[in-house]
Parts: sequence; C-alpha cells; structure tokens
Amino acid sequence: MLNLKVKNFEVCSDIKERSSQSDGWIVTYQSASRNLQKIKEELSVSSTKGLIAIADEAHHLVVSTEEPEGAVWGKTFLAITKHSSIRLGLTGTPFRADNLPFCAARKVLIHSEGEVLEQINPDLCVEPRELISVGDVRPLEFHFQDGWVEHSYQGNPDREVSPISSEKRESWRARNLRKAINLSDSNSIAVQIILKARKKLISIRETHAKAAGLVIAKDISHAKAIAKLLKEKGDSVELVHSQEKEASNRLSTFKDSTVNWLVSIDMCSEGFDAPRIRVVLYLTTVVTKSRFLQGITRAVRMSSERESLEAIPRDPSHIYSPADPLLIEYAHNWSETKPYLIKGNKSEDKIDSASWISKGATLPMEAVDQGIGNLIRIRTAELPQFLKR
Repeated sequence: MLNLKVKNFEVCSDIKERSSQSDGWIVTYQSASRNLQKIKEELSVSSTKGLIAIADEAHHLVVSTEEPEGAVWGKTFLAITKHSSIRLGLTGTPFRADNLPFCAARKVLIHSEGEVLEQINPDLCVEPRELISVGDVRPLEFHFQDGWVEHSYQGNPDREVSPISSEKRESWRARNLRKAINLSDSNSIAVQIILKARKKLISIRETHAKAAGLVIAKDISHAKAIAKLLKEKGDSVELVHSQEKEASNRLSTFKDSTVNWLVSIDMCSEGFDAPRIRVVLYLTTVVTKSRFLQGITRAVRMSSERESLEAIPRDPSHIYSPADPLLIEYAHNWSETKPYLIKGNKSEDKIDSASWISKGATLPMEAVDQGIGNLIRIRTAELPQFLKR
C-alpha cells in the first residue's frame, strides 16, 4: 500500500522537503497547470525511474493540434509525465462530446467508409453490462414522459403540434425539451415527471429506507422551483449549486443523510458518489451523451450494506426524463462501450443521431403549450432475460 500524501502546491512552502516523506503526489489537473514549472523543477532533481502517472477521468486531458492555445490540462499532463515508465488513464466516459482526442490513450488507424480515422483503443475495457451481470452495479430502467408541444408565431392563432418523442427537426426538438422541463402548472410535463418519480422513490424506500433521488435541473432558478415543489409535497430536499459557499460540505453530508432529494445543476453529474441514489430526474436542456451518462450513472452505485440484502442482478434504479429522441437513443445503449473515433471537429453526438435529425428549414416559432402523452418505459437489452419476463 502506497503512503500517498495530498499536496496542495498553492500552499506548500517547501515541496522538496515534503516529497521525500511520501511515495507520490495527488494533485488536481487545475493545480498542476497553475504550478507546472514548480512541479517540473521538483521532478528534475528527483529520480523519475519507475515513475507511474495515473490520470483519473482521462477524457478531460485534451490534446488538439488544431487548438494549440486551447485546453491546457492535456499538455500539462504530458509535460509532467514525459519521463514516466507508465502512464495510466482511467475513465468511465471514454469519449468526448466535442470529438477531440485526449492523451494517455492508445490510438490506432482504421478504415471506415473510405476514410482513415483514429480510434482510441483501450488496453482494458469493462462494460457496464458486465458489471450488472456480476452484481457490481445496478441495472437502470428508463421512464420517458412523452407528449406534445404546440408552436405558434407570436400573436398568430394558427398552431402546429410537435410530438416530443418523434420530432426529427433539430431546432423543434430543442424547443420541445425547453418547454417540457418548465414547471408551468400542475398539468405540465415536468410536474408530471416529478410526481411519478416521487411516487417511485416512495415505493423504493419501503425496502431501501435511505434511498434518495437526484434532480439535475437547468439552472439555479429552475432548481429552486423544483425544490419548492418537492417540499410542498412533504419531502425533505437538499438544494446545492456552485454559487453556494458550503456546497461541497452539503454534498458530503447528503451521502449519509436521510434527505429524500438532492436538487442540483451540474455539481453532481460527474465524480459524485452517493450509493443511496436510486432515482434520477434528468430535467436539463443539456443533451450531450457524456453529460447524460454521467448524470444517470449516479444511480448505479452499490453500497456494501446493500450487497448482502439484494440478489444478483441488483434491484434497478430508475431514470425519469422528457421523451427527447436523443436521450432515448442514449438510453438504449448506455451499458455498451462503443469505440471512440476521432472525426475532426464533428461531434460524436451529432454523428450518432444523424439518422433521425433533419437538416431542413426551420421556422422561427415559439412553444406556446404542451400536453401529456404516454410514458415510454425502457428496460435495456442488457438486463438478464428472466427480468424481462
């Protein structure tokens, strides 16, 4: 077991003296970037033989020849670890929405549809569906609330109805989602989603007393409105966002508390680990694959206290969201790992969804009304067969 001591290079007055007392450093990417020269000086007088560099969430380490003055974390990592014996990149999201390459990854050239592309080729890949089958993580069930949105020119009585789950025009799809997550009245799509998710959490807490729900909202005012609604229904709520000074402490406290709901914006989508989360409400307009997967997988964690109480496969967690076509597409293959292809500046999300997005002309209409449709339930194909019967 290594004796790793955390070093904050911003407050450390004598790095050389302290480095001799530990086996390694733990630094954030941001701290390393700010103190690059200081770290390089320390490494220059230290033996780098046998140095192992481990990058957590390695997809953040962008290295792009097209943007030499762009993100610096990738360049910092390469500069610090150029003499390392081993560079190990770890990530649960081995791709980027902007389709840029990242370091600490092996690239191979492949031929695809007449093009020569780069593919990230991991040395080891463990898919979520494998972890589900052995009971290390929970399966997910998706509940997409379908419906329709009416669009109209301002002041014009003529309206066009747009179905949420089957809208193929990109700008219309985006406007449908913006309308669907608004808490306009008790019959709105967002309110109905929240009420159904709340009912599901109540049923889960009958056997998992400390189970909790996570709401990913659009912005601070949206999060406050959702928190207010849940409190009015009698639930305990922790509202956390980046502008609060005690946000990090409140997140830590939530992990072991009995509070019903955690309402946030972007602080809980990546790196936040609270195994008691069993319901996720995805009520934001951000529909990149990476953000969606980061959000929903907050609910797959297993705690040691639950392992002996649940059979394999584990009890599922539940995801609630408007029936946005992109989110439905991501849900169908969330537990599979697809090869990450570097395709210039094209977004992976746009490439994946090109089959249904129409590039035709759009109209400058506004969403003026909405209505509830069917609830689309998806139990993904990776669930064991006996669960589907």
